[in-house]
Amino acid sequence: MTADKKPAILHGVKIIDLTSVVFGPLATQMLGDLGADVIKVESPEGDLLRQVQPSRNKLMGAAFLGANRNKRSVVLDLKTQTGRGQLRKLLADADVMISSIRPAALARLSLDPETLRQKNPNLITVSATGFGQDGPYAAKPAFDDSIQSVSGLASLATLRDPKSPPAYVPTILADKLGGVTAAFAITAALFHRERTGEAQHVEVPMFETMASFLMVEHLDGATFEETPKDFGYARMLVPHRRPVQTADGYITILPYTNVQWARFFQTVGRDDMAGHVWVTDMDTRSRDIDAVYDLVAQIALTKTTKEWLDLMQQADIPAMPVQKLSDLPNDPHLAATGFFQQIDHPTEGAIWTTRPPVRFSATPARHDHRPAPRLGEHTHEILGPGEE
Repeated sequence: MTADKKPAILHGVKIIDLTSVVFGPLATQMLGDLGADVIKVESPEGDLLRQVQPSRNKLMGAAFLGANRNKRSVVLDLKTQTGRGQLRKLLADADVMISSIRPAALARLSLDPETLRQKNPNLITVSATGFGQDGPYAAKPAFDDSIQSVSGLASLATLRDPKSPPAYVPTILADKLGGVTAAFAITAALFHRERTGEAQHVEVPMFETMASFLMVEHLDGATFEETPKDFGYARMLVPHRRPVQTADGYITILPYTNVQWARFFQTVGRDDMAGHVWVTDMDTRSRDIDAVYDLVAQIALTKTTKEWLDLMQQADIPAMPVQKLSDLPNDPHLAATGFFQQIDHPTEGAIWTTRPPVRFSATPARHDHRPAPRLGEHTHEILGPGEE
């Protein structure tokens, strides 16, 4: 039996997905890639992300295609008694229900975790929320931009330069980080149930997830203060921490250890730096890192990007060119690993997608098992005749 014919790692796991846009859908796509049977429950209007352009056909936008492969779509109107009844039938033998509907609204529909587990004790319930439900923001709506703002992410630029206005990171980082976190949380809950037989409720709040993510390094000096004030990891915030300009482009050159810094200056003919405290003492180098990076920037102008890449490879010093997104399909490493894949979608024609980045030797993830579904494409298949 070939590797792609082996059962996927989550084969047999049934997930009912009541999420929309990117946060929840990315999580369930990741689990679908691992073989879970993900049933995407949509309102008659469909997931809002379906409408985001560009698209070839109505309600099949590119962003939707990017977050909803390996799922089946069912249309249910949860505002009606019939729709809620159909959902409960789907949940009767499900392993997981993940929802971005506010917990208070689910409770009003009798779809809260406690009520659902009375019918299915094995059901793991997951709440993909903006904010933890034990704080004053519990009922607030949340979107990526608002989480970037309240978490401190948008203000990082002002820590580097107080004159800079706050700015969003130009990717939906809060949504995607929430999705990745939800995927691993669901997997952990499934593992716990496998070991103990106990299902549980899981809450994944975007705000706390992003704040925790940022505090890994940016708690910094505040770690040791009685009243935390000294936030911000200095090496990340100095003005000269950025790609450096070469004679014909931009590159990142990143010596890190004392040995690498010594080798770097030796390679560029700066033997005078061999005994410099920036080379021999990491603590001093860290304190003066902006000046160190500035020196690298001045040296970088003396050679082309290719010359630097060849030189740094010979010296075994980390260095990579600055690429545009449009450069990635021609990147030799991504080409060799088959990262970009063109598949035939039954309604959208030839579309580009990406392979799951994680590799399993025994239970490979699949990107091409089931393309993103049309709205309600599997309603009849899943609910049966006369139930649509």
